[in-house]
Amino acid sequence: MSTSSAPTQTPKRKLPLWAALAVSLATVGPTLAMSGNGQGLIGVVGKSVPLVFLIGLGSVSLVAYGFVRLTRHLNHSGSAYALVGGTIGPRAGFFSGFAMLGAYVGFSVGTLALTGAFVNSFLGQLQSGSPEAFQVPLPIILAVGAAISLVLAGREASLIAKILLIIEGVGIIASVILAVVIFAKGGAPTTGLDVSVFSFDSVNLDQVLAGVVAAFLSWAGFEACASLGEETDNPKRNIPRALGGTLILTGVLFVVAMFAQTIGFGTDEAGLARMQTSGNTLGDLGHQYIGTAFSLIIIFTGICAAFGCHVATSATAARMIFAFTRDGFGPGALRVLDKQTNAPRRATILVVAIALAAGLICALTGWPVMGTNNPAIDTYFLFAVAGAVCLMVAYFMVEIAAMWFTGNRKFDTIHRGRGRFLGVTLPGLGAAVIAIVLWFNVKDASSADAAPLLGLYWCVLGLVLAIAASGIAAKVGAALTTELDLPSFGKNHTRTTVGPIDVEKVSP
Repeated sequence: MSTSSAPTQTPKRKLPLWAALAVSLATVGPTLAMSGNGQGLIGVVGKSVPLVFLIGLGSVSLVAYGFVRLTRHLNHSGSAYALVGGTIGPRAGFFSGFAMLGAYVGFSVGTLALTGAFVNSFLGQLQSGSPEAFQVPLPIILAVGAAISLVLAGREASLIAKILLIIEGVGIIASVILAVVIFAKGGAPTTGLDVSVFSFDSVNLDQVLAGVVAAFLSWAGFEACASLGEETDNPKRNIPRALGGTLILTGVLFVVAMFAQTIGFGTDEAGLARMQTSGNTLGDLGHQYIGTAFSLIIIFTGICAAFGCHVATSATAARMIFAFTRDGFGPGALRVLDKQTNAPRRATILVVAIALAAGLICALTGWPVMGTNNPAIDTYFLFAVAGAVCLMVAYFMVEIAAMWFTGNRKFDTIHRGRGRFLGVTLPGLGAAVIAIVLWFNVKDASSADAAPLLGLYWCVLGLVLAIAASGIAAKVGAALTTELDLPSFGKNHTRTTVGPIDVEKVSP
């Protein structure tokens, strides 16, 4: 591995818009979401799953607005770490970045385990009807998956983006083909094209709110491209576009796919029961409406999508570790970029190693038990839910930062009147949505090691470090001041204009 010994390094800006979009798409994992997120909503909202996803799209759009508003001005490998730290202050930035780091490390662990579950599901489908279908031991799949991930670790982001785009592209195309066939055949013979799934006729507001929580989390990771802020060409234009593009594409896919799936199974009691108990809705519908071969293709794309999500989340976590260590928190060896690929290879290797170690511990100990009767899926749900809680905390801080940025004339000198009002109001509504999501995630925790509480424990650790470790806050503040060319925290300032942002410089 060729590396540079320079104490502080900055990635080269050369990634195009599509590369940033590909990373966010792979992190959201639309193929995964379309295959497995609708079943859990049946018991809550019945046939109104498409309605819940439509409302969820509106909710996550409020959150996305805050990211778009900030990334038009601030871009950094640390994502929320810099977006919050560059506006509210270094302690808040450190806390936000720490929460987001926990989220992506958790997602990396969970999606590696889920890859194992899907591999054995695919093997089971190949041996359909066999009383003793061959299954590969989970530790072996985890080790092979981690080895492939290590081969990709620290490669050029454009190469990783191409791989991820191909993986998700195949899954999306297959999902669209399936939806078209379901629509063309008029849905299930018993209920047909039932558009009442978009009405409130059979569901109340409380049920919808509870369902929106699960739907909202389907978009978790849409902001992953923000971690490429220092590597993307013209990031103040392309990062917001990648954020918006991810939201629009996945939003249309989720709503259309959930409509197709609901009417495909049928909106009567029997059809909803089949959908609720499906292990892979796209695979089951593919078998029913097109054939076995297509069903196997759909399940195989699920394997690729799960592994692609692991690669994307590992890369995102690595860039956050790079940002932290570059600013003085963590081992200096992790702030080194590979000369040939311009990527944080060492940090990526660390994340993959953590994912493998955690997966092996769970596989060998039988912990956790989440009720799915599948150890790999249990591991996925534990780390995915814990990571989602961490991500919600980071999202909440970004919404507060967007309000702070727009409302503070020291930063935002562009918007006036209506623009400033929307810049404060919409992120405020986004923060309220996140608070509801967090509440519905933690209120029913039944034990101290419940997945949502594990996420909160990590966030509390970050809060303690941010408050107690004044040295960290000072380093973060000084580093962000230099890297973002923003006001120096806690010193005397004079105003000057740098580009489109009105900022301050330290007085001599």
